Amino acid sequence: MPKAEVQKIQTLTGHQDAIYALLPSVDSAVFWTAAADGMIVRWDLRKPENGVLVSTTAHSVYALARNQEETKLYIAENFEGIHLVDLEKTQEQKAVKITEKAIFALEIIENQVWAGSGEGIISILDKNNLQIQKQIQFSDHSLRGLAFCPTRREVALGYSDFKIRIVDIDTFELKQTIEAHQNSVFCLRYTPDYRYLLSGSRDAHLKIWDVNQNYALHQSLVAHLFTINDIAFSPSGEYFATCSKDKSIKIWRTANFELLKVIDKGRHAGHGTSINRLLWTSYHDYLIACSDDRTISVWEIRFL
Repeated sequence: MPKAEVQKIQTLTGHQDAIYALLPSVDSAVFWTAAADGMIVRWDLRKPENGVLVSTTAHSVYALARNQEETKLYIAENFEGIHLVDLEKTQEQKAVKITEKAIFALEIIENQVWAGSGEGIISILDKNNLQIQKQIQFSDHSLRGLAFCPTRREVALGYSDFKIRIVDIDTFELKQTIEAHQNSVFCLRYTPDYRYLLSGSRDAHLKIWDVNQNYALHQSLVAHLFTINDIAFSPSGEYFATCSKDKSIKIWRTANFELLKVIDKGRHAGHGTSINRLLWTSYHDYLIACSDDRTISVWEIRFL
């Protein structure tokens, strides 16, 4: 069994409220954060003390996305909609209001922006001009998580009615509904080989679904004490991390879903409040986490 070693590298500060979003860059040393303070900040791990303010909004931001060329940044502002920022000019290019509720999920899928809201609506917009192409409501409960499977051309959507729904990205038709958890589904991630879909919930369970077996339940783990907020895979795909409202991060082996390490405040200078998002970058295998405590933590993860 591999052994995981964890070393705290840095604590980044500057946000004035809970941090909810982490977005990677093409450059593995660079990432963005967004928070309840409405600030979107760019960080460079080579000079981590110098966070750069990219944009601001009037309300909380739970989700960020970018185009592949990294020329445009998409910001999901609660109660307002999607903002499109030109990163080269560092100015807003367009904005569109799509909901009166919070926007929890935001993904760029091919030429579209998919946004999931607190009223259970999935909005599909043109990624260049933010024109709404389709809005679908499969549930009146919050849509909290979204994951894309390119091999099957489908999207997994996680809802607060405890269900996961699988949707065709070409026809927008509902392909399958999974009775997934005993509470809200907060996060979804496909394994890098798209063999499994992982789901984390407010019921503290991590569930693994076999994609090629019609999403049959492969394994169910009581992974945390409270809500699982996010899942992030290592650059190699051999490992993944989960984070929770219970203030801990856990490191798992992808091959057999075996727990390898617990990162917490007492042993690894972790967070003292809910950990909301994770990003596992190829830059020195740094694992990045953001929290309700307004800070960003950077750890180096090594496997022996």
